[in-house]
Amino acid sequence: MTVSPMPPAVITRVSFSRRLKDRVVLGLVWLAFAVAVVPLISVLWLVVKNGLARFDAEFLTHSMRNIGARDAGGGAYHAILGTLEQVGLATLISVPIGLLTAIYLVEYGQGRRLAQSISFFVDVMTGIPSVVAGLFILAFWVLVLDMNYSGFAGALALSILMMPTVVRSAEEMLRLVPNDLREASYALGVPKWRTIMKVVVPTALTGIVTGIMLAIARVAGETAPLLLTVFITDSINENPFNGPQMGLPLYVFDQAQRPNVTAVDRAWTGALTLILIVMLLNLVARLIAWWRAPAKGR
Repeated sequence: MTVSPMPPAVITRVSFSRRLKDRVVLGLVWLAFAVAVVPLISVLWLVVKNGLARFDAEFLTHSMRNIGARDAGGGAYHAILGTLEQVGLATLISVPIGLLTAIYLVEYGQGRRLAQSISFFVDVMTGIPSVVAGLFILAFWVLVLDMNYSGFAGALALSILMMPTVVRSAEEMLRLVPNDLREASYALGVPKWRTIMKVVVPTALTGIVTGIMLAIARVAGETAPLLLTVFITDSINENPFNGPQMGLPLYVFDQAQRPNVTAVDRAWTGALTLILIVMLLNLVARLIAWWRAPAKGR
């Protein structure tokens, strides 16, 4: 039996119109990228240029206690401490609830009416303005339950804003985990809950951490919920459960509305500090996710 030789491959030349369309589309993509990036770079440059004037050790280690409206000096230590505690408490509240909700929606709730209701309310919560979350905590926590203004009240408001982002990002990452991994675990006799904890969640951990950092970055700069629940103070309050506690967004808001140059400089530096804190937290979270990735065997 003879085998006929394969005909030689014919390379068709790309027409000029197709190459022109390709170049035009490529140019539009780069133009859209520039339109999106230029405002971001300009904002970062403006914050860095104006914020470096007061970015020093005094700013990071001193509060505004006994600093007059027109006095030079002072710092944002009380606001930095308050932001870290408030965002940390909000993360401790929202991440477990959001992650467990996402696990239920992906692993247990397919086709169930309860899962559909949860998914609907998560979508509704995604569009809630931040001031509404602050008003809810103000009405329920401060007025109805007669609790004081505190950092914890602000953390409750921030957690309401964080939960939808955590749920949706974790849900999408869990859906990307191949079913072959689940089926292989089930074939070995591993229970479903253990498969989720040891196979599914570690595989999606990097994406879940990214979603958590997006949620943190989304609430770290919120001013309206803190203005309604935390209040404003110039003193250091290390206890987030008792009394008013400053936050960096409130600090920037308070200093920016004062009609003098020294206060405005402190506001710019507060904004720069907030950006650096979010970037640092993002870097630490990425390093932890990389270290705990399944490929590392840890």
